[in-house]
Amino acid sequence: MSNEEKSFQKTSINWFPGHMQKTKREISELMPIIDIVYELIDSRIPYSSKIQDIEDILSNKPRIMIFTKYDLCDKLETDKWIKYYEKNGHIVVTANLNNNDSIKSVIDKTNEVMKFLNEKRQNKGMLDKKIKALVIGVPNVGKSTFINKFAGKKVTNVGNTPGITKNLSWLKTNSNILLLDTPGILWPKFENKIVALNLASMTAIKSEILDIDEIAVYILNLYQKYYPKYLKERYKVDKIDDDLSITYDIIGKSIGAIISGGEVDYDRVSNFILNDIKNEYIKNITFDRIEDYENKR
Repeated sequence: MSNEEKSFQKTSINWFPGHMQKTKREISELMPIIDIVYELIDSRIPYSSKIQDIEDILSNKPRIMIFTKYDLCDKLETDKWIKYYEKNGHIVVTANLNNNDSIKSVIDKTNEVMKFLNEKRQNKGMLDKKIKALVIGVPNVGKSTFINKFAGKKVTNVGNTPGITKNLSWLKTNSNILLLDTPGILWPKFENKIVALNLASMTAIKSEILDIDEIAVYILNLYQKYYPKYLKERYKVDKIDDDLSITYDIIGKSIGAIISGGEVDYDRVSNFILNDIKNEYIKNITFDRIEDYENKR
């Protein structure tokens, strides 16, 4: 086994902290009282950000897949995934979490999905049911922002760092929907390293877990493959050189990442590349490609 494989195997243990296992157990216990599930998906990684091992827990509850950060994705590519999921029976709503219209779309779709239940209650002379919605997603998918928008006020902390929410909690909203907020969930093992790198690129995995240079180089390679304009416009690079130090030197000099003696600070370059996505300086990108997934089937 190579050193890289050993490293990858070792890090996979750290991707599933104890609170994630606890969260899954608590969700399982609460499922009998849940009416609908909001499954949040990062529009830039529509495959990698879908929780892989939770289907058995959701108990065939009605579900809405909410593609968050839709304003940050490459819509041409992400829309292929939306069609794929819809073809497989999923209800999908896209969401720009800076726009209240997205929340209205979710509420309207929820009322549509739950209409049958409330019609049964009305026929019995009962009031409409207070809908209990479970909100799930990988870390940093935008759950806290989504919930605050839904509630019309700040009811949970927001940040672009994974791991802010630690416990399950019920939250009131301005509608007839109660939200059950959950910590971000990852799964014990990834089927391949690309999924892990995609999650790390969007800060769903803390950058300390995977090698930051590896993540940054992965991002640069995807830019070269799919979005070469970013290499040229943002990093002043025409193409990635086989000798990565040459590419890093060009980027380092263009962003002023110079240390004493005129050397380029490679760590700073890698952080700069990751932060460009984290801080939303780089937009209109989708790293998961439906063609790659279909070719592996």
